[in-house]
Amino acid sequence: MNPSLTGILAVAAGGALGATARYLSVLAIGRWLGAGFPWGTFAVNVAGSFVMGVLAELAMQAWQPPPELKLFLTVGVLGGFTTFSSFSLDTALLIERGDFWAAAAYVTGSVLISIAALFAGLALTRMSVA
Repeated sequence: MNPSLTGILAVAAGGALGATARYLSVLAIGRWLGAGFPWGTFAVNVAGSFVMGVLAELAMQAWQPPPELKLFLTVGVLGGFTTFSSFSLDTALLIERGDFWAAAAYVTGSVLISIAALFAGLALTRMSVA
């Protein structure tokens, strides 16, 4: 699949909107619920996953948006808002295909390896800056 200029622009515009919405949401939720737990990130991950589910089902059942609009909403807006929505959709698709082992490996691996990678990045940076 070759990306078109309009598709790239749709993703870029949606990403800007989604990232801005995430930033403002995390700030607002943090002020409301406090900073002792990452409630803002948790909330945008859940909300983004819910909206991704709605859009995915609409696209399968009743709504055939133009490709640029689909890219704008899913990859752009929701991708900028939270990549967790894509992770959730990928997991759901594996489960719906009946590929439970792959879904479990994907979830476990994504969470554990991503956290391990973050700690590796922290350690490497700390060693090189110190």
